[in-house]
Amino acid sequence: MPTPLRWITPFLFLLFFDVYAFQLVKTISASPWVAGIYWLLAAFTYLVVFCGVVLGIRLHNNAERMYITAMVFMLFVVKFILSIFTLADDLIRLLKLACIWLGISSTAGLPVERSAIICTAGLVLAGLPFLAMLHGMVRNAYRYKVRKVALPIQNLPDELSGLRIVQISDIHTGSFITDKPIKRAVELINNQQPDLVFFTGDLVNNRANEAAPYLHIFSKINARYGVFSVLGNHDYGDYVQWPSEQHYRSNFEEMRNNHRTLGWNLLLNEHRIVDCKGHKIAVIGVENWSASHRFKRYGNLQQAYHNITQDCAVQLLLSHDPSHWKAEVLPRFPKINATFSGHTHAFQFAIRFFGFKWSPVQLMYKEWVGLYRQQQQFLYVNPGFGFVGYPGRVGYLPEITVFELHRANV
Repeated sequence: MPTPLRWITPFLFLLFFDVYAFQLVKTISASPWVAGIYWLLAAFTYLVVFCGVVLGIRLHNNAERMYITAMVFMLFVVKFILSIFTLADDLIRLLKLACIWLGISSTAGLPVERSAIICTAGLVLAGLPFLAMLHGMVRNAYRYKVRKVALPIQNLPDELSGLRIVQISDIHTGSFITDKPIKRAVELINNQQPDLVFFTGDLVNNRANEAAPYLHIFSKINARYGVFSVLGNHDYGDYVQWPSEQHYRSNFEEMRNNHRTLGWNLLLNEHRIVDCKGHKIAVIGVENWSASHRFKRYGNLQQAYHNITQDCAVQLLLSHDPSHWKAEVLPRFPKINATFSGHTHAFQFAIRFFGFKWSPVQLMYKEWVGLYRQQQQFLYVNPGFGFVGYPGRVGYLPEITVFELHRANV
């Protein structure tokens, strides 16, 4: 059990935000029901923190842990926004008091009351992200969107024009609580009649066995020339404290077996040549490689690219982390036509309207969702199939991307 100082600190931190934010709430409503609900939700937060930080209780059920954590986070966001508006109101009140003390304004305004306008604005603006995230959990988590993307390829043979590639990424099977949405999604994928299917990593959250209940469903994905896959940062088991190195290795071997069971061609720093309508397509796959040192680098593109001949009409790369594109693909591998990535999830929270898009993930990744181009090379960042952490989607729905190849206009 943590020492008192270690667990008292987070409680004092939470209590400060609760008391301070409540000043704004009680200005708008003096109802005991409102106060009761507010402090009941606060007590829920304290209980979660106490069980997790003090008692060290960890729920074994991923879904329960995920939804409880999400609710605590959402409540914290609300209180943080309320506190900002409470602070803004306090600063204005201090300014008014200063003016009174200096004789600049009349003393008739004493005492200086809180601004109902500021308090109301704070409640509205705090409620918007909460409602958006709640809607994202209830409505959007499994609302798969089929997005079609035209992908121009330089010197593409006429026979390959119209070739259809489906990409899915970041399944995170450990976050699912039912297989019904997966069945619908697999049906959607097969309805696209893909020539190729690419999976760009993160089959699980942490452990290989999370995928076991869903393998028989994903194995039904059909593609004329095969399904190809790579690993993401979550697939290695690096976020688990394993009892021994042998357990770590066994988990990784189980992960490889998952892909075999699925019938997917797992590419571990290697490539496959696909003979398609009389032309060669190089499908290249690297293990996880990130420009950030926060993630372990397993990928070796030089090894994966070795022995690819010049007679390949198209070269396509599967690399989980989009930062790989600018860091290594563009400067060193100019023949790779397109890179397919995931990893960012579009943060599962984004603001979009009238062509504008913003997400906190932009602070870490410049290429975070959609299609990017530099000269004749492309990167597509898929916003993901599943979710991790927050069990929902705001701004970007879970996506099944359908690419159709055509000859680039030079």
